Amino acid sequence: MGEEGGRLIVNIVVMVLLSIGFFFFVTTTIGIIRFPDFYSRMHAAGKGDISSSLFMAFGLALYNLHHLSSDTILVSLKIILIAVFIFLASPTATHAILAAGFESGVKPWTKDGNGEEGDDDLAT
Repeated sequence: MGEEGGRLIVNIVVMVLLSIGFFFFVTTTIGIIRFPDFYSRMHAAGKGDISSSLFMAFGLALYNLHHLSSDTILVSLKIILIAVFIFLASPTATHAILAAGFESGVKPWTKDGNGEEGDDDLAT
């Protein structure tokens, strides 16, 4: 297996990582649209944001290493550091937004119809 075979394997891994990231992005969008209340929508947004961002960032960092040089290594390292920042900052931001919603009195949706006013039609 020569250099071409190695590049083919890297391309396949990159396509798989980007596809998984895109899948999480789409399912996050569907979750934000379909879930009935603020709390479950934020859960979908928080989890999907981290998952899709990490898979896509690692795929891009790996793709950037096709032509190995000090420049591409530094760019890939920066992409990985951005992914680590997203991994640390996104749950913190999601928690802060959820805490603000709780403090302001946003009620969770329940099956008996008690919860956010005006959002009962989204549960169907």
